[in-house]
Amino acid sequence: MDIQAEKIELTKLLLSTDNPNILSSIREIFKLNKTDDFWDELNIKEKEEIKRGTEEIQNGDFLSYDSFMSSHR
Repeated sequence: MDIQAEKIELTKLLLSTDNPNILSSIREIFKLNKTDDFWDELNIKEKEEIKRGTEEIQNGDFLSYDSFMSSHR
């Protein structure tokens, strides 16, 4: 069965039920699978730090991993 047919079958089942437990369970599944953008969960200071770090990288103001590690061994 292709994805569109599966969606139609699930929609039919959803529309035909009056069981609040099933509806609640389906709602929870969608909540759990929702992919939030982590950016929206950051505070202003964290966002500014990331932006500053990105600008530093773009300007070439960074150390490579190997350089960093060699200075700490």
